[in-house]
Amino acid sequence: MSSSKDGYHHGDLARALEDAAMQLLERMPAAEISLREVARAANVSHNAPYHHFSDRLGLLKAIAERSMADLLDQVRAAAENARTPRAALTEGGSAYIRFAVEHPHAFDAVYDPTVCVPGAPTPTMAPLIDGLEAVLAESAAAAGLDRPTDVVALWGLIHGLGTLAAAGHFTLDDGLSAYAAALDRLLPAT
Repeated sequence: MSSSKDGYHHGDLARALEDAAMQLLERMPAAEISLREVARAANVSHNAPYHHFSDRLGLLKAIAERSMADLLDQVRAAAENARTPRAALTEGGSAYIRFAVEHPHAFDAVYDPTVCVPGAPTPTMAPLIDGLEAVLAESAAAAGLDRPTDVVALWGLIHGLGTLAAAGHFTLDDGLSAYAAALDRLLPAT
């Protein structure tokens, strides 16, 4: 174990390991993060992560859950701080797109089907997914899009724009403008 003053020394090792993994996630895709790399970043022995994560997939699930919690917090805050239902839908979706672009590796970790298996999320991930769906559904319904298929279409639009902008197919501003224009066409005139 290194003797760096910046490393982990005592306290919540699991949290320290997750924090180190989240910092790595800002620089590299989750697929490139190893338990050994996380241990090095947290300044602990290479075996320390195994006390909290049975394997690499366990670590990836933890960082996907933290990333989803961050995404949900940003979408929820944007929607709650809006002045009108239409603005809540616009701002919530824009926060989602912005998160995808500003945190592409975290966004990818959330939606990696080998980490968060569709239809079988972890007990921690399931309420986060439900929370995101609820924010989108409530915002959509309040703005006049109240059918279940409206929410699916809206989530697909937001997710697609975020994914494409994060991949560099167009700029964040172009993605946000396209989202606003699509909402103008979908929503009743006010």
